[in-house]
Amino acid sequence: MTAADKSADTPAGTDPAGDPLAAYVADLTAALDGPARTKDRMIEEIRGGLEDTADARIERGVPRHEAIRAAVREFGTVDELVPSCQRELTLAQARHTARVVALTAPFLIACWYLTGVPAQEPAGPVLHTSRLLAAHLSGVAIAATLLAAAALAVTGTLARRLSPPARLPAVVAWTGTTAGAAMAVTTLALVTAAALATNWPLLAFAGALAAASHAVVATSARACRRCARLPVLRAPEPG
Repeated sequence: MTAADKSADTPAGTDPAGDPLAAYVADLTAALDGPARTKDRMIEEIRGGLEDTADARIERGVPRHEAIRAAVREFGTVDELVPSCQRELTLAQARHTARVVALTAPFLIACWYLTGVPAQEPAGPVLHTSRLLAAHLSGVAIAATLLAAAALAVTGTLARRLSPPARLPAVVAWTGTTAGAAMAVTTLALVTAAALATNWPLLAFAGALAAASHAVVATSARACRRCARLPVLRAPEPG
């Protein structure tokens, strides 16, 4: 249900609790998606601005409900605010996912290194294939790390000069998805290698590291894909 549908189901200026400001904030909160901390800070800033604007009118004798409706008209309705707010949240989520990938993907390289630690047993075909697969996936980790670092630069210091590309959140989301899939495959390869190798504790540790990395990256990438699908306000062209 959209914010407009919710507003249509609720009489103007009221909500079940009798507080139109709470209803406005609840609708805005439900309509936005993004990093929890950034979203909470944004909602609190909007709530504070509405309260200050409404309080200024209340002090002049305007009834509370009417003062809040006037403040909402000044700030914009939920449907009017969502595109610009969601753009900021989507970029924040893309930056968060890029940071997670940049910090986590190098663990794949560490896992590759651990698979190459000399073992005392002869390497059978399955063990050799598992180690070779982990080695190839380290290349995915390098590419993902470089892309994530570029995304952090574009959404960080460079964002003051250049507007981030509209497709950047989707690119970051699928970079994270690819890195997460590589980590999942690496986990399977390392578990297989651990079952066949005499140095299995080392390989089991590498597999656990890859599994933990997959969980962190996959969760963030999923959130980034969800945000990338939401409508946002197009960024203004840099002047």
